[in-house]
Amino acid sequence: MHSIYEAILDAQRGGQPAALATVIRARGSVPRHEASKMLVLADGRIVGTVGGGELENRTIEEAKQVMREGTARVITHSLVDPSRGDAGVCGGEVEVFIEPITPPVTLLIIGAGHVGKALAHLAHWMGYRVVVTDDRAELCTHEFIPDADEFVVGPVAEALHKIRVDRQTCVACVARGYLYDVDALPILLESPAPFIGVIGSKRRWAMAVKDLRAQGISDESLARVRAPIGLEIQAETPEEIAVSIMAEIVLLRRGGGGKTKD
Repeated sequence: MHSIYEAILDAQRGGQPAALATVIRARGSVPRHEASKMLVLADGRIVGTVGGGELENRTIEEAKQVMREGTARVITHSLVDPSRGDAGVCGGEVEVFIEPITPPVTLLIIGAGHVGKALAHLAHWMGYRVVVTDDRAELCTHEFIPDADEFVVGPVAEALHKIRVDRQTCVACVARGYLYDVDALPILLESPAPFIGVIGSKRRWAMAVKDLRAQGISDESLARVRAPIGLEIQAETPEEIAVSIMAEIVLLRRGGGGKTKD
């Protein structure tokens, strides 16, 4: 059990999905009994066991589906075919509950300047997994940004090829110039990230759009980008800007309307 829970924590820290299978009912001749557990990781590796054989193979395949869909399910398996690895023909039956282990939402911050640092602090406090990338190695450190979970140093286009960007990833481009946006967005727009935002003035965004269109990026793709990023709250300091950005991300994820509550 200890190794299973450690593996769950490792998957969470790495932003990787997993699925936990638990035997919830066992009847007759069965290799494992109630509360037996097996963790299935995104790459197909397992920790623990629910009994081996065809039951285990089927559980692994079902767990992969649970990871893709994010919905728990219960499977029932009758252990009646020794040729497929079942325990015997004594009529044993097992029910297995398979639940998704969803990693925390990742905030990918492109740019490790003052706004990036404040954003990392706030996102970490809100429970996000924080990944920071910048081409300045001296800023991609826990000494400068203590709240980041992961740093990727290098030119933005190269860095993005090393970072997993999926449906559980929100992206905040807060780099120090629009050319970083031009390098990053063609890669980001190929991803399923639900939120991609870019900091800066409307003029900066217009310059980026011009260059991106010249690269063949369609207006339909560009419409996915939230620019300028952040709700309009007249933010000035890096901390206030971070609040406006995280407020916009929460609004989008939760389906809020942005109106003052009565």
